[in-house]
Amino acid sequence: MSANADKVDLRIECGGWEEIDAEALARRCFAAVESVEEAVAAPVCILLTDDVAMGELNAHFRGKDQPTNVLSFPPGDIPWPDYNYLGDLALGFETCKREAAEKNISLADHAAHLMVHGMLHLLGYDHENDDEAEQMERREAEILAVLGVGDPYAASHGEMERG
Repeated sequence: MSANADKVDLRIECGGWEEIDAEALARRCFAAVESVEEAVAAPVCILLTDDVAMGELNAHFRGKDQPTNVLSFPPGDIPWPDYNYLGDLALGFETCKREAAEKNISLADHAAHLMVHGMLHLLGYDHENDDEAEQMERREAEILAVLGVGDPYAASHGEMERG
């Protein structure tokens, strides 16, 4: 068992995700983020669910009544000073599957990108403006390279897309 096995709590709430080895992928993504972002010592919980649940979460927490690919939930104000928790992620199967097909990439590669993207949000990265977006995209590409996944932003970074 890897050193980060106790840092990833994976919950699979719907069918479809069995197309990929979700548990191994989640652990590999966490390890890749941890290898680049030294501050990741805290555990994360990842929920793999469907678009119905993602639509409900998105409506409740963001006021957007539609499913989305990934949501990140930082732990907020935890009253225990020694509590070490990165936060929660949720990924919606149908949206992830459709986006992967549209991009002509594997579901595993797209899910890896979304897990990395979500974990970076939990670490404080954002893409509210161009500078933040560029910094976050470059960090995502760096981490995805550790995983052997092509840069999803290659076209916007002026590079040829690798895969």
